[in-house]
Order: sequence, then structure tokens, then C-alpha cells
Amino acid sequence: MNAWIRQIHRWLSIAFTLTVIANFVALGMGQKETTWVTYTPLLPLALLLFTGLYMFVLPYVAKWRNGRRTFTPGAVDSQ
Repeated sequence: MNAWIRQIHRWLSIAFTLTVIANFVALGMGQKETTWVTYTPLLPLALLLFTGLYMFVLPYVAKWRNGRRTFTPGAVDSQ
């Protein structure tokens, strides 16, 4: 599952980059009806937010599920 989320995140980043480039090209050409082009990057951006948050939280959830702390050199245990 994690590999799929990472792969989807990579492809979404490419789609987002292409839509932003298309946005700049449309604005540079001076087209009057560019409203739909302006909003096209929002869908990949929203999906990037969710996949990115998932990948960000994943190590913390794994650590919580294991129920043990990792060894930190130089840390003093309070017990």
C-alpha cells in the first residue's frame, strides 16, 4: 500500500507541475477566458496534500504501533 501511495504522489506531482506550466502559458498568451486553466492545478494539489500527509504521518503511526521508543544517543532517560 505504501509503495502505491508513493507512486501516486510522484505522478500527481508531475500532473501538478504540468498544470502550473499550462497556467503560466495561458496567462502569458493573454487569453481572456483562462478561469478554468487557473483552477486546474487545485485538484492535483489537493490530492498531493492528502498523499503527502499520509506519508508524513506514516513513521509516527509505525512508532506508535510498535509501542517502543528508538534509541537516541546522548538522551537521558528520566526513570
